[in-house]
Amino acid sequence: MTWFTVALVLVVAAAGLLRWRRPAWYWLTFGVTLASLRVLVRYASVMDACGLTVPPARWRLALARMANREVPQSRPPRILRIRPTRTGLVLRLGLRPGQDAFDVAASADRLRHSFALYGVTSRELRSGVVEVRMTGYDVLRRVQMPAKTDARPMRVPVALREDGSVHYRDYRTVPHGLTLGATESGKSVYQRNLVAGLASLDVALVGIDCKQGVELFPLARRFSALADNPDTALALLEALVTHMEDVYQLIRANQRITVNVPDAEIAADIWDLPDDLRPVPVVVLVDEVAELALFASKDDEKRRDRIITALVRLAQLGRAAGIYLEICGQRFGSELGKGITMLRAQLTGRTAHRVNDESSANMAFGDIAPDAVLAAIQIPTDTPGIAVTGDASGGWSRIRAPHTSLREAVNICNKHAERTPELPALAAFRPAVAPLPPARVPLSKTAPATA
Repeated sequence: MTWFTVALVLVVAAAGLLRWRRPAWYWLTFGVTLASLRVLVRYASVMDACGLTVPPARWRLALARMANREVPQSRPPRILRIRPTRTGLVLRLGLRPGQDAFDVAASADRLRHSFALYGVTSRELRSGVVEVRMTGYDVLRRVQMPAKTDARPMRVPVALREDGSVHYRDYRTVPHGLTLGATESGKSVYQRNLVAGLASLDVALVGIDCKQGVELFPLARRFSALADNPDTALALLEALVTHMEDVYQLIRANQRITVNVPDAEIAADIWDLPDDLRPVPVVVLVDEVAELALFASKDDEKRRDRIITALVRLAQLGRAAGIYLEICGQRFGSELGKGITMLRAQLTGRTAHRVNDESSANMAFGDIAPDAVLAAIQIPTDTPGIAVTGDASGGWSRIRAPHTSLREAVNICNKHAERTPELPALAAFRPAVAPLPPARVPLSKTAPATA
């Protein structure tokens, strides 16, 4: 008994230490088993307490009366599957007649407390089936991206969601995006993760950084074009509009609309073209959009109007031509002048880091996900990198990108510098960079052997 007691104390102490210092390790060793048992044992009583049960069917009541048996109890949703993950548990529930997926979503906070887990979210998979994702610890406190991700063409992992899943930036699904955030909110780190993820893909990166290039120019070896002031940005955007028009002419010349061509093979964008004819897709990153919209003179106002007009045209027409916008800024409201709200309406993907006021959060989510506005203004100042993301579907979630230093991003861009495509329309804006230094050669020589 003495040795058993000592071993038990050591196991409990190790579990407590892991839970405090390494919550991910604690979850994989102890937490997942304890949480699974807790959910299965408490499931029926918790669902009843949360109001997620339905009364028994009438035929069951009739049979109970005829057989003089006890009245059947209320029935909770059926557990179709329970699956442990590296961050929590995933329950797939089959709803009973009369239940709704909204009932489960409304009870998420009560389920979190009842099952003693960190977070609970739910989503409807199909009619009558709901997936409940439970996290065992705060996955956003120390972000660790999984080793294997479901990366596809024009789809890169950039952050981790609060339910433990990976947040992807999918340009084929959401062509244009808007990223807002105050100073020191983690917006630059999110942008570095995005560039680092795109660096290994066959894509042309175009950057506009009017802060004299301090954010994007260190990554210049992977960029096909860069601009560091509004005048150069105007010329670059108009060159992109010309490139877009040329791509449309290429698509029209290869649509192959004949009687014997199936409808699915008719080209309507660059992804319908054969691989040998498809132009390289372009991702345009604008670091601070306010610097393009502000003006102090009549000449600046004319330049500003041309810049916004070019951005609006790219947002409206660029998707089929393989041109995608990623616009960042601290604010993106109507005070930036005419055309700004029209541009914002074209930016489907919205990401908001910590903001200084509620109106800034409304600029991101007020017209698509009002519930996300409150979540965005509640981000604390001591957790840079945490953001709220949403799209036109109305859904939203909290995410956090892994910390990527500027040196790490530079190394990744230098590693994939040979993938940088040369676009003839943007050749004038190709950044001039020094060649990479050769591999280091040891300077010391082996001393010759002496007799």
